[in-house]
Amino acid sequence: MPEKTPRGLADVSGEPRFLIIGRVVKPHGVRGEVRVEVHTDLPERFSWLDTVYLGRKDPQPVTVEGVRYHKSWVLLKISGIDDRFAAEELRSQWLQIPREQALPLEEGQYYLYQVLDVGVYLEDGKHLGKVIEVMETKANNVFVVAGQYGEVLLPDIDDVILEIDIDNKRMTVRLLPGLLDSDH
Repeated sequence: MPEKTPRGLADVSGEPRFLIIGRVVKPHGVRGEVRVEVHTDLPERFSWLDTVYLGRKDPQPVTVEGVRYHKSWVLLKISGIDDRFAAEELRSQWLQIPREQALPLEEGQYYLYQVLDVGVYLEDGKHLGKVIEVMETKANNVFVVAGQYGEVLLPDIDDVILEIDIDNKRMTVRLLPGLLDSDH
């Protein structure tokens, strides 16, 4: 279930059992539908679901009764949620699927949790640090790298991120001018 960027996918830390595909934003109408902010490149996957897991820490299965699409939103009807008041209780809840139901990744794609703790190296082989966090922005993901230079923010763009080797837990980068002081 791809994220909004062509490289990084589904933000969950550790080795997850579940992957986030959306977040309930608010109720939609009076019959229990909820408006879902989509966290997958393939929104139509919602129409394939019989069950989705609700919640972030301890996700609970709920039955999907219906799916509609409205602009960039998914309108989701969950079994047992039959009015606006019940739908309001779901506001801000995460929607997840079991890891086994994730769509196969294409070459060069990865899940964001896989980048955590990856060693980051400059083109010349100098160790910069390791990825401690991935921040998602509208433009691109940003890798937070901690090391001898403190925290360095690296945008996930081709000019900066040259290679990510998930198997060997290694990222090769080219720093933009001014990212570190000239002493590095």
